[in-house]
Amino acid sequence: MHIGVLTHNYPRFPGDFSGVFVEALCEELAAQQQEVTVWAPYDPAYRRPLHGAVSLRLYRYAWPDALHRLGYMRTMQSDLALRMEAYALSPALFTRGIQTVLRESRRRRPDVLHAHWLLPNGFIGAVVSRRLGIPLAISIPGSDAQVARSNALFRAMARFALRQAALLTANSTDLRDAVAPLGADLSRFDMIIYGTDPAALRPDDSASALLRQRLQIESGAVVALCVGRMVPKKGFDVLIRALAEPMLQAQPIVAVMVGEGDDKATWQELATRLGVTDRLRWVGNVPKTEIGRYYNLADLLAMPSVSRPADGLNVCVLDAMSCAKPVIGTPVAGNPLAIVNGETGLIVPEQDAAALAAAIFNLAAHPTLRQQMGAAGRARIEQELGWPHLARRYIAHFERMATAGRRSSP
Repeated sequence: MHIGVLTHNYPRFPGDFSGVFVEALCEELAAQQQEVTVWAPYDPAYRRPLHGAVSLRLYRYAWPDALHRLGYMRTMQSDLALRMEAYALSPALFTRGIQTVLRESRRRRPDVLHAHWLLPNGFIGAVVSRRLGIPLAISIPGSDAQVARSNALFRAMARFALRQAALLTANSTDLRDAVAPLGADLSRFDMIIYGTDPAALRPDDSASALLRQRLQIESGAVVALCVGRMVPKKGFDVLIRALAEPMLQAQPIVAVMVGEGDDKATWQELATRLGVTDRLRWVGNVPKTEIGRYYNLADLLAMPSVSRPADGLNVCVLDAMSCAKPVIGTPVAGNPLAIVNGETGLIVPEQDAAALAAAIFNLAAHPTLRQQMGAAGRARIEQELGWPHLARRYIAHFERMATAGRRSSP
């Protein structure tokens, strides 16, 4: 089966983490004997082969090349609103995307199209699907739900895409519910998360002592890890407030913050005001080739997501579980799809610094419990939430869609 994939985030060079979950799914589909073609907008940072197990097709939409500024995690301001340049460049991206995918799909004839993000790719895929009769699946991973509701034009485009899709997937009920008012048929949804590779990320503490030394973390300190973009929906400011709670003030706990984003400076100022700066390590972006060292350094992962804006399950939750680490998360943003409260981690109310502090204190004080939860999380990845299992779920859907599409063709 030939699967055509549309995305505006895809790793551009070794270590790039833009769209790594899309790449991981595509490579697993290819490993399971599917032909996969990926269409993505060009970016000047591309330094990777375009042909391999997955065929990558890039389309240009602006001249000179330096004007290729959309996608690759640059389009949104704090994941709340589009940057102004996005409004200027989006018409060109939509136009060129439709032209390219339509032209090449006529020639290459994929059996199904799989668009990641409702906009822009769901709309591009919907136009091609309507014109060529190719079944369409749309996955909604996060900020696209916010964009799709931001103005009348985008709402109309999203409605068209949702009506055209034979399959809709989301990695949280929050995202499913966020697009329901746009006319999404809830019977077409399947809650399929973006997973992790249990072979690539596994327990291995061989480099932890050296990394701990480099980050100047005392040997007896408990490490709470946060991984993600520094934007409001991640809720990392709640963790900073939790460190200032009386329960944790005297505890040897250090939070390691991996990622960059629009709110990083604001959160660093918050840490200064609360007097917890010395208990935080801001390490910025970490290449995916090195991120496993940070998961294995950690004693636990904190994912204190908030419900506004809606978000999907963060891949870091699965990555940490794959490295046998317990996860403390909130009951939003897809966390309950992975975290089993009391078994693989703890669920705490969102925006509740005191509750988060209590959960961190509990795990910090009980290393045996951390080990038990970590082992249970690793087992869940191996048995259910790793890419091999998730890809098979997609393939089953795609085969059904392709068969139905052939039956309906004249």
